[in-house]
Amino acid sequence: MILRLRTRQLALLSLLDTERNLGRAATGLNISQPAASKLLQQAEDAFGVPLFQRHARGMTPTPYGEVMVRYARRMLTDFDYMHEEIIALHSGLQGALRIGTVPGAIPQLLAPMLVDYKHRHPRVAVSILVDTSDMMIRQLARGEVDLVLGRLTTGHGDGDYSSAPLLNEALVVVARASHPLAGQGSISFDDLISMEWILQPPGAPQRVRFEAALHEAGVDMHLNITETASTIATTAMLEMSDMLAVMPASLAEHYGRLGVIRVLPVDLPIRLQPIHLITRQNQTLSPAATQFVAAMHKHAQIIDKAPT
Repeated sequence: MILRLRTRQLALLSLLDTERNLGRAATGLNISQPAASKLLQQAEDAFGVPLFQRHARGMTPTPYGEVMVRYARRMLTDFDYMHEEIIALHSGLQGALRIGTVPGAIPQLLAPMLVDYKHRHPRVAVSILVDTSDMMIRQLARGEVDLVLGRLTTGHGDGDYSSAPLLNEALVVVARASHPLAGQGSISFDDLISMEWILQPPGAPQRVRFEAALHEAGVDMHLNITETASTIATTAMLEMSDMLAVMPASLAEHYGRLGVIRVLPVDLPIRLQPIHLITRQNQTLSPAATQFVAAMHKHAQIIDKAPT
């Protein structure tokens, strides 16, 4: 039934709600009043209910009309953004794209996909902010980033955000490449508790799950912890000490290829939630962000199908 409505009828319903006068609504559409009356009658016939009540001084929407006006405006807005995206694609995307990301999303997700994205859309100015998921989602809520590659955390309601899983991976224990434990065949988690650790700040998903694992293992001793959300600070301290850290497997693999760190053979009883692509619920993305989201989903599908 909704397919019977034309764009001009949607525009008329929106204008009628604003003007509350058929003549002024017709003028706004640049059509005659009889033509506007006919468009309204056709819309009412299509649904079999009155959409506007006629009074001596004008018109007001019925409860059915209020529903129709709300959806008409939403569809007209979508049409406008569709038009903007088509124009942007035709002329070459431009504008700004602000990405918030956790470090673990960079090696497999963001870096390889963004190289291709910038090659296709060189006029889009991209900025990347890196922090823990809880901090990134706060920036998303304030509109300081367009989207986040991270994890929904406690205290941030699911109803406020749209999210789609992109990457599943384990959390691993890492140390400098020449660490005394690096050459051992197997190490128990209990053997590492007394060592110095570098962990993300409280509230970060990695830290929350690490502490939960300690609690489940019955560990109540006070750990020697240095806190930082900086991957650079973490890897620099690991290089010059016997400290340990935990990080997502893809990030550990990246720094392992560079010869900076090594994954220790520890059966770590910690599993991270998947990295999600997160946007604000009911947020209208810019053409640049829309193209990035579509490209990221395609890239994640390629990773998921790749042999391990």
